[in-house]
Amino acid sequence: MIVKVLELEKDKVRLIIQGEGHTFMNALVEEILSDPDVDVAKYMIEFQFSDPELLVTTKGRKNPLPIIKKACRRVSGHCDELIKGLKKR
Repeated sequence: MIVKVLELEKDKVRLIIQGEGHTFMNALVEEILSDPDVDVAKYMIEFQFSDPELLVTTKGRKNPLPIIKKACRRVSGHCDELIKGLKKR
């Protein structure tokens, strides 16, 4: 996965996440929004075949990058749980 940083401030980041679509971005934004330090988390896909742009802003000037990383780990953990559940059947 290739990530391009468009803007990075103390409490705001805008990223392009190449090759991803609505499925991954919806899951990621939902996990990011579960963090109480997050003010805004949303994504936009401007055209049908363009890469999504993720915007995250935080409260209290907290760095959004660690929050995004933790959310990615939680999404991955949910997938691991699903795989384990499917293996049992």
